[in-house]
Amino acid sequence: MIYKFTTIIIKENKWYVARCVELGVVSQGKTVKEAQKNLKEAVELYLEDMPPAKRRLLKKNPLITTLEIVHV
Repeated sequence: MIYKFTTIIIKENKWYVARCVELGVVSQGKTVKEAQKNLKEAVELYLEDMPPAKRRLLKKNPLITTLEIVHV
C-alpha cells in the first residue's frame, strides 16, 4: 500500500529537523536530503508496528492552514 504523508522540515542550528504531520514522527539530518531519508526510514519503522486496522485511518488528508498572530 502506498501512503502519502505531509512533512515539515525546519533548520535548527546545524541540523534539519523533519516531522511527519499525520504521525508525529520526527527525525533529523545534517542536510535536507538526509533529514528526508531518515524520516522516511523512521515512518516505515513506525508503520511496521502499527496494527493494520489503524493504518486504514491514515487515508484521511490533514487540513493544513496558517496562523497569524500580532505580537505587541
